[in-house]
Amino acid sequence: MLALGFRECQTRPPRSSRWTIVPPNAQIIAVIVSASYRTDIPAFYSEWFLRRFEAGYARVVNPYGGPPTQVALRGPGVDGFVFWTRNISPFRSALAKVAEAGPPFVVQYTVTGYPRPLEPGVIEADRAVAAIRALAADFGPRVAVWRYDPIVFTESTPAAWHAANFARLAAGLEGRVDEVVISFATLYRKSIRNMTAAGLSWTDPDWPEKQALRQTLEAIAARHGMTLTICSQTEAGGTGAACVDAARLGVKARQKGNRPGCLCAESRDIGAYDTCPHGCVYCYAVRSRSVAKRRFREHDPASEFL
Repeated sequence: MLALGFRECQTRPPRSSRWTIVPPNAQIIAVIVSASYRTDIPAFYSEWFLRRFEAGYARVVNPYGGPPTQVALRGPGVDGFVFWTRNISPFRSALAKVAEAGPPFVVQYTVTGYPRPLEPGVIEADRAVAAIRALAADFGPRVAVWRYDPIVFTESTPAAWHAANFARLAAGLEGRVDEVVISFATLYRKSIRNMTAAGLSWTDPDWPEKQALRQTLEAIAARHGMTLTICSQTEAGGTGAACVDAARLGVKARQKGNRPGCLCAESRDIGAYDTCPHGCVYCYAVRSRSVAKRRFREHDPASEFL
């Protein structure tokens, strides 16, 4: 699901020369930095990010095994940032620091407005819409990309509900964003387990039904001045999304998607799975909310690792 410093939106301040030197002989990867599709760093880990940004690098555990990676956060090799969040408010001071340093950034901001059983820890949709409007006022309408994803079908959120809910949110964001990204929920085993434990009755419609809803949402988005794109799901038709969008950042980077159909530019993520306490029951990045809340409590903002 944050952006500041767009080259096409504002004059960039000069880059600071006060880069912190990272440890010698460190293997540093520096491209577009993703923070983070594995967890909500802006909502929960702003102090850690600020410390790592001042240090100039972060270390990242490899979730698939192997040695940890060191990712540069400052310096000429950092092409820009993509921040993913459902609540940017705790991160505004961090955005100011990134803006002062100069690298461009984008905010992928998720606002779905789902019933509480689906998203028990997420801020109210009206608050999130107001935060996006404030971002646009500060940095222009290309700083934030609205994410209405994943689309989850339950007894309380059928296709007709999504159409009405999407239209209400789009009206509030008109003129403040120019793109909305959607996707349909992929129900992994842990997602099914968590939704069942929450007492939710869910369905996974066939692609023709999803395509019909995509077309409905696409028309609504267009009426409000937005392009609707689809994240990594060619079966849904329509226009594919580049969530890590080098063009929007105003930089050059090779395309290197994370899965089939992904149009993202190459990036390095600095987050960690099982650390987001929002508690969204459909989330692919969290085994259980209790695990995520425990890891959040144990988090050390002074650590090199999240």
